[in-house]
Amino acid sequence: MKPKYKRILLKLSGESLAGSNKHGIDFDTVSAYCEPIKKLVEDGVQVGIVVGGGNFWRGRSSGEMDRTRADHMGMLATTINALGVADALEQIGVDVRVQTAISMREVAEPYIRNRAIRHLEKGRVVIFGCGTGNPFFSTDTAAALRAAEIEAEIILKATLVDGVYDKDPNTYTDAVKYDVLSFQEVLEKDLKVIDSTAAAICKDNCIDLMVFSILEPENIYDAVCDTKVGTLVTNS
Repeated sequence: MKPKYKRILLKLSGESLAGSNKHGIDFDTVSAYCEPIKKLVEDGVQVGIVVGGGNFWRGRSSGEMDRTRADHMGMLATTINALGVADALEQIGVDVRVQTAISMREVAEPYIRNRAIRHLEKGRVVIFGCGTGNPFFSTDTAAALRAAEIEAEIILKATLVDGVYDKDPNTYTDAVKYDVLSFQEVLEKDLKVIDSTAAAICKDNCIDLMVFSILEPENIYDAVCDTKVGTLVTNS
């Protein structure tokens, strides 16, 4: 198999980084994700990564807390995850840069589009932390935005389920999995694959989305090789 795409954006949820611990970072789990990423880099694929923060904090589940402050806490959680993934990649010899949408120069570069693209062109993995840098936006939206900015060909959304279903497969035994969807269908059917803002960005910028299970880490590599490992969401 050979990679089909030259530049990709990988979205990793915070929950996936916690492994069976359900909280924090499980470095054995993260290391397993890093191996196929390293393989992609060695094959010449340019890799950007957006990480969530749900293994530490979820702004929308913060009760009576001010939403803006709660979301800022979530952005800091994504930075912890970005640094953790960066360390795991560096331990196996991958050159990495972390960029954050909120300035914290002592621990990461500020997000600058042209610098991010230059890193990618030099074969470095770029991990984007702090979401979009704004409250009220999810890390799915951040993934769509960064993918559009760096001109990624596809977003790989690594989840804990093996694709997109018409309803929650963990609740309904008769849930039906889609092989291919359009972004219009995602919006019209209100499928919970990504939020509507992220779907609209992908739709308007002709960026495909592949949703697959991270429980088999090699799916990361296979998805870039256009192997049918999940659900493809596309404009075509």
